[in-house]
Amino acid sequence: MKVSRKMLDGAVRKQIISAEQADALAGYLESQSDSQPNFSFTHILYYFGGLVAIGAMTVFMSLGWQSFGGAAIVTIALIYAVIGVVLTNALSARQLAIPAGVCATFVVCLAPLAVYGLQEWLGVWPDRSDYLDFSQQIAWHRLYMEVATIAAAVVALWKYKFPFLVMPMAVALGVMTIDISEMIYGGDRPWQIRQLMTLSGGVVITAVALVVDMRSRQHQDYAFWLYLVGVTAFWGGLTALDSDSELSRFFYFCINLLMIAIGAVLIRRIFVVFGALGSCGYLGYLAFDVFEDSWLFPIALTVIGLGIIYLGILWQRNERAITKQTRAMLPAALRKLLDARS
Repeated sequence: MKVSRKMLDGAVRKQIISAEQADALAGYLESQSDSQPNFSFTHILYYFGGLVAIGAMTVFMSLGWQSFGGAAIVTIALIYAVIGVVLTNALSARQLAIPAGVCATFVVCLAPLAVYGLQEWLGVWPDRSDYLDFSQQIAWHRLYMEVATIAAAVVALWKYKFPFLVMPMAVALGVMTIDISEMIYGGDRPWQIRQLMTLSGGVVITAVALVVDMRSRQHQDYAFWLYLVGVTAFWGGLTALDSDSELSRFFYFCINLLMIAIGAVLIRRIFVVFGALGSCGYLGYLAFDVFEDSWLFPIALTVIGLGIIYLGILWQRNERAITKQTRAMLPAALRKLLDARS
């Protein structure tokens, strides 16, 4: 729960704390928020600038880079890396954790560029193949880039402990699942297999996120980006699967409801967002396809909605008792995670 100045002033009026204590607590909370990511304009500028620089070295690369030659690309990547490390150390020394983390992440994201340049230099990269061409032809070559990115992120995390460094690692893991499936099944694999591989990769990354979450529960949020990539891959693969029966579509709806429940338990909005999108999509399908001409469906849906609201009221009244009983049945590590996040 976020504590606002208005809430502190209210506590002062009710004589729960003194005005001096409110001022001291407000100052402490403000100093803590400076090192935690939020949607303040300053932090938006930090991340936007960092993502623009990272994108320039990754997503927005084109075949024009090949005109420099492999040796030049490696040299450019190393020069940028040195500049990034210097900036990271300087900002970290001034206790500017967010911009320091962004600069460190920029350095990590140079790893695939350096490996790409090295392969160009050695003459092993397929001629005229795009840096981001997701095809079987360069799957093996791109796998080296992904491994290098993960290794660089691990070293940087060991050195700097910035949560944003998990972002390139999570993306590399997600892309790696695509490349591994390309190498196993080939470029002509069926669409259904592609989606199953994406779904499976999402499950694996989400499981890794949960383990990271449990191990780092007392520290900063290192699991956020893993959850984001894992849940996105899982939900995207699940949604893209062909549903040839009403039962499978209803099962899809149930999975999305389960995602909402998991998000509520773990206090992770990403589960709730995608679960809500999938659930609304299924209800829209029922409204516009299955029960298109039925006047009873909107009425039934309204009753269901009001019933859910009533369940919310019952939950609010009994939340403490239900939470206590439910958590008692969970493994100790997961129970400690939930207690810490609560």
